[in-house]
Amino acid sequence: MPEILKYLKQHGERLDSDISKATGLSLEKVRSGVQALTATGEIIMCKLTRFEEGKPVEGWLCRVSGYIPPAAPGRKAKARV
Repeated sequence: MPEILKYLKQHGERLDSDISKATGLSLEKVRSGVQALTATGEIIMCKLTRFEEGKPVEGWLCRVSGYIPPAAPGRKAKARV
């Protein structure tokens, strides 16, 4: 579970399949870990259906609860008047 939370803090919102590939855990372990972290309120998860080549692909979209990533470095756009 700590590796799932750490990965989401580093990379932001991700699909469960992406988390599985990056951490080396099986998809079943990632999903059980996500359910446990959702129950404690540490992450937020929603079910997602994407269509790839006309076929529906089910997945879970996860992000850390209440975490706002730091702003990107560099110049910021000025307000247009």
